[in-house]
Amino acid sequence: MRVSNTFGWFSGGRLWLLAFAACLVLLGALSRSSHKVFSIEGSKYQLSITPLKGSGYPPVFAYWICGTNGESEKILRLLKAIYHPRNQYLLQLDAGSSDYDRGQLALYVQSEKVFQAFGNVNVVGKSYALNQMGSSALAATLHAAALLLKLSADWDWFITLSASDYPLIPQDDLLHAFTLLPRNTNFIHFTNKTGWKEQKNMDRIVVDPSLYLQESTPLMYAVENRSMPDAFKIFGGSPWMILTRDFMEYCVKGWDNFPRKLLMYISNVPYPLESYFHTVICSSTEFQNSVVNNDLRYIVWDSNALGESQVLSMSHYDQMLASGAAFARPFQADDPVLNKIDENVLNRSSKGLVPGEWCPDLGISKSLENSTAQEELCPAWDNINSVKPGPRGISLRELLPKLAVEGRFTTSHCQEH
Repeated sequence: MRVSNTFGWFSGGRLWLLAFAACLVLLGALSRSSHKVFSIEGSKYQLSITPLKGSGYPPVFAYWICGTNGESEKILRLLKAIYHPRNQYLLQLDAGSSDYDRGQLALYVQSEKVFQAFGNVNVVGKSYALNQMGSSALAATLHAAALLLKLSADWDWFITLSASDYPLIPQDDLLHAFTLLPRNTNFIHFTNKTGWKEQKNMDRIVVDPSLYLQESTPLMYAVENRSMPDAFKIFGGSPWMILTRDFMEYCVKGWDNFPRKLLMYISNVPYPLESYFHTVICSSTEFQNSVVNNDLRYIVWDSNALGESQVLSMSHYDQMLASGAAFARPFQADDPVLNKIDENVLNRSSKGLVPGEWCPDLGISKSLENSTAQEELCPAWDNINSVKPGPRGISLRELLPKLAVEGRFTTSHCQEH
């Protein structure tokens, strides 16, 4: 009897141990695998749990797309044109929009299966006023960076876009171009115009009421001017940038006092987005040699005193593509030139995503072959850690390292004009 009990315990124990060992093997296999099968309503999806990082893998971009009243459709079109499951996306409508518009934007994101599965598209729920000429716009930019830093620890570059921007290159191409680039390379365009500070009224004292009022309000100018600072130099240029994660952490967390001190000063300066990040990076020995003096944008500036950008149209199409830029701005909603970019550059159908290695069953030709597949943004996907570049991506990949090397051996962009 004792033998029988012992044998029974041993048999049960052995079975339990075998089952436990099998579970360990299975868990080990799953942990080594970068993919899992995800099923929604009968459709099978294969996706990476997280983007693979390291040598040879594409980077991760963190996009902030901001708009105002009536621009939710523009934001969604832009999102589809730049979407890739490796990236992070933060969408925001300012206080000029209604609660309904913001709710509809969030509802659309939640309803799309591909966004659900990868969980990389977020919407800022609370709105606040923004004035692009004032410090409220700078505060919103820093807030967006802080949110993206909290949402994900994986991204490499922070890219700011407005609802009026549009890409000139597919995401597979852009990811390919940045793959071998040092992750500490910042893209900021510096002005070389003499007298730009006088043109921007940098000595004027302004208050941005959008910081404390619910609606966007024009700047208030003081009667008296103030002298320019002598404790540091002010640098300026384009407000559209591609900035590294390390640099954004430096600005947001402020372990050095200068970014915080400059923020206090520049909150009463007009157009602070055109000088804050430029001044921080040029005042830091850690970052001043990490600059590529290029924002990778195609923008046509008017020659008038206001320096406003021209609205792009079909007449700019050839110049846009020849520029080699990654993005262009500004566009009007549903301008025919956007359809031409979708068709000839992005191969994007009217309501779909841009095809790439991660989701090859997309594009204009595919949508004509199978219209039912277009009911889902991506009916089935493949490896998100692989990209398939086109000619524009290959050309940009050859150009960017050269620009990065030039930036490391010169600080001419950090010279006063």
